[in-house]
Amino acid sequence: MVTIITIAAMAAALAFGLAANRYRRRRASPQGDDEEASVSDLVSPLETLAVLLVAFVIVLAAESFGSAGQAVGAEAHRVDQLYEVADYAPEPHRGHIQADAVCYARAILAYEWPQMDRNGEKAPQASVWSSDFRRHFKALARSDDATLDLLVAADDERSVARQARLAEAAPAIPPVVYWFMVVALAATIGAFAFGLPARRGPSHLVLLCVLTGLFTGSLLLIEDIDRPFSGQIHISSAVMEDTVDDIGEDYAEDHPDRRLPCDAQGARRAL
Repeated sequence: MVTIITIAAMAAALAFGLAANRYRRRRASPQGDDEEASVSDLVSPLETLAVLLVAFVIVLAAESFGSAGQAVGAEAHRVDQLYEVADYAPEPHRGHIQADAVCYARAILAYEWPQMDRNGEKAPQASVWSSDFRRHFKALARSDDATLDLLVAADDERSVARQARLAEAAPAIPPVVYWFMVVALAATIGAFAFGLPARRGPSHLVLLCVLTGLFTGSLLLIEDIDRPFSGQIHISSAVMEDTVDDIGEDYAEDHPDRRLPCDAQGARRAL
């Protein structure tokens, strides 16, 4: 819907500007050159405002997109690290923590990833396993195991990365800023069309259409990358998928006689 409204607004601005230009030419006075210069003087600051606004918003959206990608990579890395550090913990905590890591990664992919573009909330199916981490950490604390600090640090970094990923799922550009930008660019296009010279050639119209297309494309690009997990240009879950495959294979080798406490989607099995 946002895409359709954006395109419609820019097309309407172009059509309105051309219609207003034709009407102005019909009522042109002998001092048409002075009027044309006056229109150009008014369009110039509007053009500057529109370009600066687009540049600022594109940078902001790109930074948010990059931060989301970094959070995804960091979370996957910390889950893998948590599994590896748990290898130094004594049994039975070693097997339990490693199983929880595999189930957590599976649940993130199956339950939390699909809903990030809708509400950016934690999936309880994944939170079950992060709570299980802490339960085993408490048991390790009672045994005064040396790996506890490393496990807690890795889990804390995993939790921070998860929170960052969920936070970046929400649009970084407030709706009022986006629509103000649409209005500013539409007004710029309309003003350009209105200020076309009386003796214009095909090149004027072609360049105006190209400018309209570039402005519209900029708006659509901003709107797309501001939804880092659901737009046409989106962050892939490949990093977490690789982690799931990696630690899943490791668990099968490390604990061949144990069955994971979750199914393929990370949901806890019935006892």
